[in-house]
Amino acid sequence: MTTPPTVPSATPRTTYVTTTIPYVNARPHLGFALELVQADVLARHRRHRGDQVRFLSGTDENSLKNVLAAEAEGVPVQDLVDRNAEAFAALRGPLALSFDDFIRTSRDPRHRVGVERLWRRCAASGDLYRKHYEGLYCVGCEQFYTPAELVDGRCAEHGTEPRLVAEENWFFRLSRYADDLRELISSGRLRVEPAVRRNEVLALIDSGLHDFSVSRSHTRAHGWGIPVPDDPDQVVYVWWDALGNYVTSLGYGTDDPAYDQWWTGSTRRTHLVGKGVVRFHAVYWPAMLLSAGLPLPTDILVHDYLTVDGRKISKSSGTTVDPAELVAEFGTDAVRWWLLRDVPRVGDADFTRERLVARADADFAGGLGNLVNRVVSMVHRFRGGRVPGRGAVAAEGTERLLTACREVSGHVDDALADFDFRRATAAVWRVVEEADRCVDATRPWELAKAERAGDRAAGERLDGVLAALVGACRTLADQLGPLVPESAARVAAQCAEVDGRLPVARPLFARVGDVEG
Repeated sequence: MTTPPTVPSATPRTTYVTTTIPYVNARPHLGFALELVQADVLARHRRHRGDQVRFLSGTDENSLKNVLAAEAEGVPVQDLVDRNAEAFAALRGPLALSFDDFIRTSRDPRHRVGVERLWRRCAASGDLYRKHYEGLYCVGCEQFYTPAELVDGRCAEHGTEPRLVAEENWFFRLSRYADDLRELISSGRLRVEPAVRRNEVLALIDSGLHDFSVSRSHTRAHGWGIPVPDDPDQVVYVWWDALGNYVTSLGYGTDDPAYDQWWTGSTRRTHLVGKGVVRFHAVYWPAMLLSAGLPLPTDILVHDYLTVDGRKISKSSGTTVDPAELVAEFGTDAVRWWLLRDVPRVGDADFTRERLVARADADFAGGLGNLVNRVVSMVHRFRGGRVPGRGAVAAEGTERLLTACREVSGHVDDALADFDFRRATAAVWRVVEEADRCVDATRPWELAKAERAGDRAAGERLDGVLAALVGACRTLADQLGPLVPESAARVAAQCAEVDGRLPVARPLFARVGDVEG
């Protein structure tokens, strides 16, 4: 009666999952950890379903923000960039990330050659031209704004007054691609989720797209960044540079076959981005690719922000929570689980340590851990640690649990296809709830008592109940693997038979609140 692990599909897909690459003007914060964990779940899930998967993350290092941060500290720019980039790469361990590649735009030899090739392809299409420009520039966003886009004269994202900048730069003919972008997004060929973000992008396009600056003077860039091909007095604008990482990391600009494998054909090319950078990923980047004659991403999945006391978590505002320190305090899966279980698909989520502790203690120590301990203990108490075999028949009272186990894989697939991690965790948790309900409804201890009194039917029903409960725990281990891999491994080990018996039951999860206090 045990439910087998998910069987990979007969025709595996090819899936390329990427995060944005953050500036390294400061250490990473929990807001970016949200995106890393979401991307990791998608990558692990698709591998679990039998796909060929490549998962990319990295750091955006050719930014004026990084230069100014280094100047403020009085250290060389490369030193600051190297130090902080290492902190981002090092999140792999604490957050249990499974990325296959990590690109650094100031150091990786793949990157510059790819950016140069992309630039030349767009130039060959007639989409790059020089002109004098004067505008309001937000260093925090690395973006020009019109007065109409400001709120009381300030950047809505950072709350700062943009600087007035006047210089001659290279511009990209974004306006040429408005109709193409509208059709691609409206038709779903370029999928932007959730719908509220797709509608924002379409509204932006309908309001009129304007050509945008794609270079900075060598002087204003403080000499930091990739020189414009054939124009060394200009440096490639940080967003143009950074967006290219999705293809430069695959060897675009070289003969690396990875580019053809992961950026062409039927590969799902999925970008995870925060809502503050949708314009760049759903408008600028596709237009650049259209100009260069390259395939587009297939999916742009947008998450909202984390806040602390209602304020967006960000390096520039000083409102930060260090994810590595949080993991050191509460554990990897407590952090991953809160990010997946409590953060909604649409709308900002306010983080507190109290909420993280409450969720971990309720779901792991009190929910999953308690269930597995009860089930394994009953198998030892009533069957000497041996799980009833394949001959065990479905018992009365297990129907809802068996149905939940059969259906959970499809529900998780549907939820993650919709970029809804909260719904995916709820689908898995239904198995926990149904297993608890099954124990309460069937009362295995009473069936065992009746069996000892000579009731053979009660013994057969007990076999069916125990088999269903162990199967549910194994299903949970299987389905939790992409979400909380360490916890899933603990459950799987507790439910694995050794010499025909389950290991002796032991508490799987300590209360996080006890660790805190």
